[in-house]
Amino acid sequence: MNTEVSERPAATRHRGVFHPLTVAAVDRLTDDAVAIAFDVPDDLAEEFRFVQGQHLTIRCELDGRELRRNYSICSPAPDGPLRIAVKRLEDGSFSAFANERLRPGDVLDVMHPLGGFHIPLTPDQARAHVAVAAGSGITPVLSLITTTLAAEPSSTFTLVYGNRTARDVMFLEELQDVKDRYPQRFQLINVLSREVGESPVSSGRIDADKLDLLFTHLIAPDEVDHFYLCGPSGLVRLVRDDLRARGVRGDHVHYELFHAEDEEPPPRRRHTEAGGAAAATSHVRFTLDGRTTTVDVDPDTETVLGAALRVRDDAPYACRGGVCGTCRAKLCEGEVDMARNYALEPDELAAGYVLTCQSRPLTENVVVDYDA
Repeated sequence: MNTEVSERPAATRHRGVFHPLTVAAVDRLTDDAVAIAFDVPDDLAEEFRFVQGQHLTIRCELDGRELRRNYSICSPAPDGPLRIAVKRLEDGSFSAFANERLRPGDVLDVMHPLGGFHIPLTPDQARAHVAVAAGSGITPVLSLITTTLAAEPSSTFTLVYGNRTARDVMFLEELQDVKDRYPQRFQLINVLSREVGESPVSSGRIDADKLDLLFTHLIAPDEVDHFYLCGPSGLVRLVRDDLRARGVRGDHVHYELFHAEDEEPPPRRRHTEAGGAAAATSHVRFTLDGRTTTVDVDPDTETVLGAALRVRDDAPYACRGGVCGTCRAKLCEGEVDMARNYALEPDELAAGYVLTCQSRPLTENVVVDYDA
């Protein structure tokens, strides 16, 4: 292995740095979900300033194993307390810990807010916003709703929210408060798959037939300025494809997934260069927090992130499934094969950004910049 390091002025926020934050409160939301609020010291207030729709990477050690998880910020306003929600997952180590054992006063390692699941808000705009969420997909959407309605006084927001039963609805009281505060501008459509509702639209799963009912009778897609989708990948793809078929422009549909397999992509064989055989090793140079490091990579067995972690344990990552965007970097030279992408927007791709957890070198030399 060959490694070289050089220095440059560091970025304002250190990408791979975690800060210990004290848990201020753990509030029960449903039988299998809790909201966790953090105390943020004054000297870290700017580091943890967030935009609606962003998420946090949490790190902790359980049973001798380091865990990293991403959770969306569900604070009702950017100046409110820093808060996430954790829903128990089957075989979820951290989600079980958070629901059963986490207490106020405990300390968790937290990385600064990341993510692009939002649009710029303009007070003089009068826009129609619609979100389709399911289960814990409400967490970033709650912040999107409250912030948008406050920042754009003439805009409206409709939420289609799918759950199994009324007992599973996270933030139900807060959503009702938003409805009371903005009765003419916020519409809440609860869809329950295991309970009979007041109308056909409120009963059953959010499937193709349900979307046809919604977009034919309740929501006119061509009159909506922005859609936000969050939930299981199957739901997000279903709604995204349905909107595309109805002629909705792709840059008006924003989505975020809340779960991905914690695994690296399958091996990818590099292209040959100049008609010759592909070299056995690529040289990856990456810049992170002002330091530039070069490392040799076998692209058949390792991603750019995997190689970076061998020489820099501060390389940023969380899900390693192409979902969270924590490992985002700009590709400055060379080519990579990015197996999956659920985090980068089209404009980011066009600007040359990649997810290093999903990227394997295709050329002998690859240069990426985490600070860009």
